[in-house]
Amino acid sequence: MPESPGPDPLAPTVPRRARQLGLGIGDLPTGTHNAITDVPGIRVGHTTLIHPPRVHSGVTAIVPEGVGPGSPLPAGVFAGNGYGKFLGTTQIAELGALETPVLLTSTLSAFRVADALVGWILERPEGADARSVNAVVGECNDGLLSDIRSRPVREEHVRAALESASAGPVAEGSVGAGTGTTALGFKAGIGTSSRRVPVAGQEATLGVLVQANFGGTLRVLGRTVTPADVGVPADESGPGPETGSCMIVTATDAPLDARQLTRLARRSVYALARVGAGYSNGSGDYGLALGTRPLGTPAGPAVVPDAGLDPLFGAVLDAVEEAVLNALLTAARVTGPGGHTRYPLPAAQLLALLG
Repeated sequence: MPESPGPDPLAPTVPRRARQLGLGIGDLPTGTHNAITDVPGIRVGHTTLIHPPRVHSGVTAIVPEGVGPGSPLPAGVFAGNGYGKFLGTTQIAELGALETPVLLTSTLSAFRVADALVGWILERPEGADARSVNAVVGECNDGLLSDIRSRPVREEHVRAALESASAGPVAEGSVGAGTGTTALGFKAGIGTSSRRVPVAGQEATLGVLVQANFGGTLRVLGRTVTPADVGVPADESGPGPETGSCMIVTATDAPLDARQLTRLARRSVYALARVGAGYSNGSGDYGLALGTRPLGTPAGPAVVPDAGLDPLFGAVLDAVEEAVLNALLTAARVTGPGGHTRYPLPAAQLLALLG
């Protein structure tokens, strides 16, 4: 079993999400769990690897129901800054189709994770006749807080994340692919949020999941928040690099085609500016958006007209902003092998600062 990272003197006894603190973003209602799994057919699983102080890493799986080489879903992708690896996305950009779950992990583990995902797909009914599999794997560099060169994520960890994926609440913070990631000077990790959106006379659900690991200066409801502002101790081992990446996965049951999903993915990356992202030279800022409703079938729904997309665009901006805050608020203190320590965003101190 993974070892505990130890108590965090600044963290609440029970992690508090942004909305629980009165910091919900926007006017649209959330889904039941305020998570990407509120979108019907979407499941999420994590494998978390913690062996202090050397390893804080893992893998996160976003699993759309029934997806496979013979049953692809519409998808689009956007690279805001391409200093990173999102394996499989050139085929998505070309064909507008997603044919595997989306996995997130650590930079140097991405290739092992992709190989494990291919093996998993080939064994399943969805891949029974496949001669080509476009595995989709994103990564963030967790090398500040984990021994990234050890490449700790193995095939069994990938399979565990895929097989354990479930609907319902999603674990956030220092779990799965977010175990060793940092953002905006704080410990970060996995965050998620959802919105119920009026689209073309019907209600659709949109959900996002972020793997937050990027630099910049945090902004909460328009106010700049530095670690010093909320009493987070300075890293005595030195500041460490504050570049990094953010992987954003958006899912929706609104009937959108690949071109429209690309437009949605683009706005998910734009949303990082709201929380203070620096979009540095060394940052890989990627958005992938997928639709859970296959198009082109005789009984399929009509695609939402472009003029009706504005509610979805607004929803993804709000959901990404809130998901990043959730990642910062629910994380745990972590000290890595080089002595670097990152603390989560402390709720009580943040509320006091915001007044």
